[in-house]
Amino acid sequence: MDRKTKEKIIRRLKILTGQVKGVQRMVEKEEYCIDILCQTGAVKQAISGIEDLILKNHLSSHVIEQIKKGKGSKATEEILTIYKLSKRK
Repeated sequence: MDRKTKEKIIRRLKILTGQVKGVQRMVEKEEYCIDILCQTGAVKQAISGIEDLILKNHLSSHVIEQIKKGKGSKATEEILTIYKLSKRK
């Protein structure tokens, strides 16, 4: 993983950690359910953004290398696995 991508992901993970702690505080304070759900939606979007960065990195580096080394079927299987997991959401 290149340094710039890694830094972006780490920064987003730190923000996500704060968001999750915020949701926990909201639940502890018994805040309005709709407000909590709005925040959990923001958490889901943050996770999705992190996943996008990781997938982009994987496709632009690891998959290309696998294909160059004649391991295209492995790359295809990995992508299909991630695709199937994403459909479960």
